[in-house]
Amino acid sequence: MADNIKKKTTNADSRQDAADRRTLMVRDQMEKERIATDAKTARLKALRLAQEEEEAAKPKPPPVPRAKKPSRAKPKA
Repeated sequence: MADNIKKKTTNADSRQDAADRRTLMVRDQMEKERIATDAKTARLKALRLAQEEEEAAKPKPPPVPRAKKPSRAKPKA
C-alpha cells in the first residue's frame, strides 16, 4: 500500500511540474510578444512624429479662393 501512495504522489508531482512548465512557457512567450509589440509601437511612433515634424516645417500654400456661382436671374412676369 505504501508503494501505491508513493505512486500517486509521484504522479501528482509530475502533473504539477508539467503544469508549471507550461505556465512558464506561456509567460515567456507573452513577455516576448509584449517586447516585440512595444518595439514596434515605439518605431511607428517615431516615424509618425518625424512625418508630423516634416509636415509642420513645410510652408502651407495659401488657400485658393472659391469661385462664386452665378446667381440665377428670376424671370420677370
